[in-house]
Amino acid sequence: MRALRILLILVVILGGLFVALDRLAVGFAEDEAADRLRTAENLSAAPDVSIKGFPFLTQVAGGELDEVEVGIRDYEAATGDGAGKIRIDRLRADMKGVEFSGDFGSATAAGATGTAFIAYDELLKTAKPEPTQVAPGVTADVVGLSDGGNGKIKVEVRATVLGTELPEPVYVLSDVSVVGGDTVRVQAGELPRLGGVQLAESRVRAVTDFEQKIGQLPGGVRLDKVEPARNGVEITVRGSNVRLVG
Repeated sequence: MRALRILLILVVILGGLFVALDRLAVGFAEDEAADRLRTAENLSAAPDVSIKGFPFLTQVAGGELDEVEVGIRDYEAATGDGAGKIRIDRLRADMKGVEFSGDFGSATAAGATGTAFIAYDELLKTAKPEPTQVAPGVTADVVGLSDGGNGKIKVEVRATVLGTELPEPVYVLSDVSVVGGDTVRVQAGELPRLGGVQLAESRVRAVTDFEQKIGQLPGGVRLDKVEPARNGVEITVRGSNVRLVG
């Protein structure tokens, strides 16, 4: 019985040491991965990296991690026209089946899903920046975006008739969608009358409808779906053979 107790104590101690060593190793790996991602994506700060699954050391021995979560704040994505960037407030990706090289110089995930959040004031920058003439003596421009409910974006349009700004803005409920895996499209449903004037549809849509390309996301993930939220749009992202580093 004494020998059995000693054996059990040794098993518990060794098991505790293994868990402690495993957690130290995963912590080190997370910090190293975050630093490499920061450098690879030219980020202003290291992202949050969380390696899931236990034990970590046996995953390392097999050369593949079950799941890695990555979170990035204030990511500057390319707009595709070379004219500037669009800020993604938060970008989160859940990577599955992450294979890595022996020196950890490269890592590729078999698949990735996640979300990206863009605030309305950031998306508004892509609308027409200057008033557009929609009819003789009538100009209009988009001055605000907000949640319109039922999956719609509410677009606030300011109109000026013969040099006088209308006292009340015009609101348009618009659909929002993803086009081509890299573009967010905002498209009005029922078109408004501006200043009591029925205008040509193409003229009104030149103001109310716009697109924003969002490219060069980390690892090459692409836009999948978009939904309006309280303070911005929530975009689902997806990717396969996503290269994290290397």
